[in-house]
Amino acid sequence: MSWDVLLVRLPDGVTSVSQMAHDYVPAPLGSRHDVLATVARALPEADVSDPSWGVLSGPTWSVELSIGADDPVDSMMLHIRGGGDDVLTPVFELAGALGCKVFDCSAGDLITPGGTSGWPGFQRFRDQVVGEGR
Repeated sequence: MSWDVLLVRLPDGVTSVSQMAHDYVPAPLGSRHDVLATVARALPEADVSDPSWGVLSGPTWSVELSIGADDPVDSMMLHIRGGGDDVLTPVFELAGALGCKVFDCSAGDLITPGGTSGWPGFQRFRDQVVGEGR
């Protein structure tokens, strides 16, 4: 079970998906080579030895970076597991490095650094479903 967020390019002034035109097509993040280089610079501790699926491990959490096989890379899905709010720091560092917004797939809207996110709610839901401490 993971909390999933999508890194995607959206116009600077957009703070909610409701502000987007229904036919808007985001610009790609860049070439596969450039995206992998950006990930390596932004998160040097991330393992991107598999160029389509990276992994970042923290003290109490892990993030799988679903980069995909397409070139150019259109977006990146992050599958976040574990606990602790410090996982949001590398999420926003990577989003900033890629020039992206962070879309919370659970809440269905964008999240911002320091703002409210679905991460605490996901952790509560997960603990209720699987039982805390399992």
